[in-house]
Amino acid sequence: MKNQTLHENQFRVRTLDGSYRWFSVRGVPVFNLDGSVREWVGANTDFHDRKMAEDALRRLATDLSDRDRRNDEFLATLAHELRNPLAPIRSGLQVLQLSDITDEEANQTRVMMERQLGQLVRLVDDLMDVSRIVTGKFELQIKSVLLSDVLNNAIETSRSLIDQMNHKLSVSLPGNPIRLDADFTRLSQVLLNLLNNAAKYSEPNGNISVNAVQEGNDVIISVRDSGIGISSEHLPVIFDMFTQADQSLEKSRGGLGIGLSLVRRLVEMHGGTVEAKSAGAGSGSEFVVRIPARVELPTLVPSQLSKEESKESSSLRILVVDDNRDSVTTLTMLLRRLGHQTRAAFDGEEAVAAAREFHPQVVLLDIGLPKLNGYEVCRWIRAQNQTEVVTIIAQTGWGQEETRQKTRDAGFDYHMVKPLDPNALRKILDKLTG
Repeated sequence: MKNQTLHENQFRVRTLDGSYRWFSVRGVPVFNLDGSVREWVGANTDFHDRKMAEDALRRLATDLSDRDRRNDEFLATLAHELRNPLAPIRSGLQVLQLSDITDEEANQTRVMMERQLGQLVRLVDDLMDVSRIVTGKFELQIKSVLLSDVLNNAIETSRSLIDQMNHKLSVSLPGNPIRLDADFTRLSQVLLNLLNNAAKYSEPNGNISVNAVQEGNDVIISVRDSGIGISSEHLPVIFDMFTQADQSLEKSRGGLGIGLSLVRRLVEMHGGTVEAKSAGAGSGSEFVVRIPARVELPTLVPSQLSKEESKESSSLRILVVDDNRDSVTTLTMLLRRLGHQTRAAFDGEEAVAAAREFHPQVVLLDIGLPKLNGYEVCRWIRAQNQTEVVTIIAQTGWGQEETRQKTRDAGFDYHMVKPLDPNALRKILDKLTG
């Protein structure tokens, strides 16, 4: 008699309700004495649920492997991007220590260091913003704003990079003022990211154009460049997290692959859409933002800017509290140059003692302090100064909305994220002296 041979097969069977399920069949032949097959003995088994579970596990394993790879790439790119601005800042510090440095060289070095620091701050801000949006802890501060003001703010911030690359920028806006219900800072951030991308991903002496048009109840803003373009492969996923159109080994143009993801999320939070267009590599790119708008003639108010700029700052008594001594030293130096009186404290108990003796009009107060934290110090100052007007400004590395709410609840007047923007701080102080 011949050896028995196992037969195995898998197939789909259509059931009575029209759906399909996976079955497996296993059988062995039964032979006659002459060696012919008399019959088959076996079983059909419905293993549809098990197969679906196994397929899901395989997909999950593939997704996790791909996610691990992308996370590794992201962390490597993050380290690269952090080192980019840190390297010239470190070199600049060495240059400023040279004994024979000229005033012109010192000024050029300071301008360079400020530019690189701004890039570093924007990088950290983008990371924190994406994290807050993903976790649902991000809220827009919606107000009535002019599109022209939003765009001018973005252009002003991006101007140094555009000029550095010697690009030509053209801007076209409708004749009538367009007013939006939007978060001024976040919408500026959207346009800034698009302008910076256009500048970074275009060769020097390129062309960048910004055009805005009114279509019904929407405004359409287009940012077009003459840069490297986007391949058809990357165009559908260009707004996905950690996606980079420039996959070159050098990654000389930089980027973490979060900027455009942040753009899309912020635009969608404004009730709008964003679309990327490109004819392919080397053909330039266009990003089109569509958001709700309304046309309205703004109420004209006298500008206070010239008056504020022409006034000399009055002296304020300012208490600076931070456990980072280098931060206190540089900040008090800046405030004294602006004509203010300063006192420093490096922990919560020192802050309380200094406030009792110095009677500050302004307190720049860190949150994470030894002995007493910033919330406790703020509450103590408020309790002890019922009749005195004291402006308390939180200076902290935390910018999440829950932290801002805690500072408001504790009695802070302002919340500033480190590193403090000197211009923003000066505006607050000028307002107080005015």
